[in-house]
Amino acid sequence: MEKIINILKRKKPTFSFEFFPPKSTEGESKLEESILELLPLKPDFVSVTYGAGGSTRTKTDEWVRKIQNQHHLTSMAHLTCVGSTKEHIKYILEEHKSHNIKNIMALRGDPPKDKEFFVPEKDGFRYASELISFIRNQFSNDFSVGAACYPEKHPEAKTLEEDIEHLKIKVESGADFLITQLFLDNDKFFYFRDLLVKKGIEVPVIAGIMPITAYKQIERFTQMTQCYIPEDLRNKMYRYQYDEKDLLKISLEYSIKQCEDLLRNQVDGIHFYTLNQSNATFLILSELFKIFPITIL
Repeated sequence: MEKIINILKRKKPTFSFEFFPPKSTEGESKLEESILELLPLKPDFVSVTYGAGGSTRTKTDEWVRKIQNQHHLTSMAHLTCVGSTKEHIKYILEEHKSHNIKNIMALRGDPPKDKEFFVPEKDGFRYASELISFIRNQFSNDFSVGAACYPEKHPEAKTLEEDIEHLKIKVESGADFLITQLFLDNDKFFYFRDLLVKKGIEVPVIAGIMPITAYKQIERFTQMTQCYIPEDLRNKMYRYQYDEKDLLKISLEYSIKQCEDLLRNQVDGIHFYTLNQSNATFLILSELFKIFPITIL
């Protein structure tokens, strides 16, 4: 399997999907079904998340290996600082290396649900930049390392400029590429991208897109990430929040236009937060393939 940074060097834009490890047998069947439905779209890579507090580490590892070995897709394992010592992190990375996993999404991570603030383990890492530096020091270029970025700033940062200074440290520590938190206003993404260039951050920036499938769902995620919802979209979503069919239609139309605009403005890649569902992502990409056949193929 290939390193994501090498894929980005030879092909832009990339298209990729994110999944989370299921917690039940039913959820596992649903995820497997979604993967099979999305396979014909030939994603450049997929990623598997890591639960709060490292709660899904074993399942994350299992699914990354399964997707890569059984479905022959380049896979990326999320890895967080939460609940882990340096020794434990090294063990996880050695396991990934032994199973030919070549891509790591290095994150600080969210605190466990019973904790309000992130507290590093004794002999652990406080910041994602420290984790990235550790990966590079211990494993050199064995892994392609991705990092998160926030077009509307990290919720804990005082300003966007301050957040970008922290982001620069991640890149200088060894991050190969960045994937954004979800956003719904492309102008904010383009402004953010311009700021990165001014600060000398020149690694690829992949846009994170979340198709809207339920009103409560997007409300919850945008509150967590402090993501701005354009007024026109918010009003339409509110009006049709109890009409699943019309809500999905509005969602698809908006996401397709958003992705079209990103592609026309030379985005390095689009990463779909699928929430383990295939329908919306499949429909969006199918439409984009019709509009941008040369770019995508």
